[in-house]
Amino acid sequence: MKIDRKTVILTTLVCLLPIVAGVILYPRLPEQMATHWGFGNEPNGWSSKAFAVFGLPGLLAALNLILPFALSADPKKQNMSPALVNISLWVIPVVSVMCSAMTLCYALGYSVSVARIVPAFVGVLFIIFGNYLPKTKQSYSMGIKLPWTLNSEENWNRTHRLSGFLWVIGGALFLMLTFFGWWNLYVLLGIILAMTLIPTVYSYLLYRKGI
Repeated sequence: MKIDRKTVILTTLVCLLPIVAGVILYPRLPEQMATHWGFGNEPNGWSSKAFAVFGLPGLLAALNLILPFALSADPKKQNMSPALVNISLWVIPVVSVMCSAMTLCYALGYSVSVARIVPAFVGVLFIIFGNYLPKTKQSYSMGIKLPWTLNSEENWNRTHRLSGFLWVIGGALFLMLTFFGWWNLYVLLGIILAMTLIPTVYSYLLYRKGI
């Protein structure tokens, strides 16, 4: 699997795109801007205007440049799904645009429901990745990387079929709970724990059976 350079360049530019909006709005922005929110939708982390406008997109752009090198260094990169790789490459740019938009809007006095937007976005990601997990072949960069799944192709395949189902269900629950406003931190963490712990136990039980 070869990473397309044009995609890397395009995604990096998208990561930096919020800087343009930040520069245009710069005179109207406060010197201290909220850059982190708690689950009560109240800001609990603040940064300087310069860091919020230039630093955050810049850090995400740097991370976006590191990701392709990490994927390319995988000894089993030939097994990676091209579709899943392309989706992964677009996650960071979307996060950059989304986070910067929320930060700028909040700084300008608009109401921003960060505590709903973020879980909903995570839920969508779970559904997308869950659909591709059953089709994912063994690699060190993508999938449920456990000693037992990496040691046995059959273990890998069975674990990922279960994981794909659980991730889609978990993502749907994230969206439902966010839409109806029924969620809280412990519920979301419980869903994530179930999505990770159940496949881990299942994979180990398969290993104990010699699979």
